Amino acid sequence: MLIQMELARIIISELTDQQMVYLREVDSENSEHRYFPIVIGIFEATSIDRSVQGHVPQRPLTHDLLKSVIEEMGGELEDIVITNLVEHTYYAVLRIRHQGEIVEIDSRPSDAIALAAHYDPPKPIFVDEAVLDAAIG
Repeated sequence: MLIQMELARIIISELTDQQMVYLREVDSENSEHRYFPIVIGIFEATSIDRSVQGHVPQRPLTHDLLKSVIEEMGGELEDIVITNLVEHTYYAVLRIRHQGEIVEIDSRPSDAIALAAHYDPPKPIFVDEAVLDAAIG
């Protein structure tokens, strides 16, 4: 089962190359919304932060370029899904609708989240429930 998440927090530290994003469960049957962190790189964290802040660069950066490529080729990002957690490494897919079909593209979660954040409104973020359970231990 897929659980919808939202970007809850971005932590950018100039003292380390490990930045963090926290994803929080959107709808919860109880009063506690589950959440978990993902360690990401500085470039992805900065890209996500700029998108959240509404900053539009003068020239396209990596995630702007990927968004443009998807759109120019007739695709549309439906959502992103964090699919697996193996030895402390998360795996994700971009789910792109193209010619009526959903195509899943392997992605690092950091890039997938950054791409989702580049849309207005942001595209949905999902996590497999087994991954969420493993992440929050």
